[in-house]
Amino acid sequence: MLLYVLDLLGVAVFAVSGALAAGRRHLDLLGVGVLAVTTAIGGGTLRDVLLDRHPIFWVEDPAYLAVILTAAGATVLWVRHREPPERALGVADAFGLGLFALSGAQIAQEAGLSPLLIVVMATMTGSAGGVLRDVLANETPLLIRPGELYATTCIVGTSVYLGLEGVGVVRPVAAVLGAAVVIGTRLAAMRWGLHLPAFRLPDTR
Repeated sequence: MLLYVLDLLGVAVFAVSGALAAGRRHLDLLGVGVLAVTTAIGGGTLRDVLLDRHPIFWVEDPAYLAVILTAAGATVLWVRHREPPERALGVADAFGLGLFALSGAQIAQEAGLSPLLIVVMATMTGSAGGVLRDVLANETPLLIRPGELYATTCIVGTSVYLGLEGVGVVRPVAAVLGAAVVIGTRLAAMRWGLHLPAFRLPDTR
């Protein structure tokens, strides 16, 4: 049940981030829907394809698409009456990142993957939708911006989740704490400009 709730919350907040990104690009309502759906299901779809899970999660349960379109529509109505905060897109993205990463981790566990592959699948589930959103919005994906703490937060949060489970913390509590680490780390990076060191080749000219 917790996994399903995390999934629905994840697609909802990712749909909000997709709708906000569409608004920044002045797209029409179809464009809003495309970005919202792509952002919300992109990572989970890639995960299901790689894990050979059929049918794909949103094909099996159309409630996901209903939640996505409802969240996107509510976002459009909200911004028509009130200007969204400057960091609204980043905050929505951070919550989607955390919720989807931990749902992806649990699905990878159910597939019997090793801890390393669980971290990989969790990171992919959390970040791939945002990459697709940024590409469609003609922006440099957050995933590859120099030093950006984005996918790294999924790696850290999922590792914390697996570590907590390893020492006996029950899965629901470990999952919530792992998601909180992802969200908190991402928000802290946005607030205080935290970055990873960038790799630069020396200038040989």
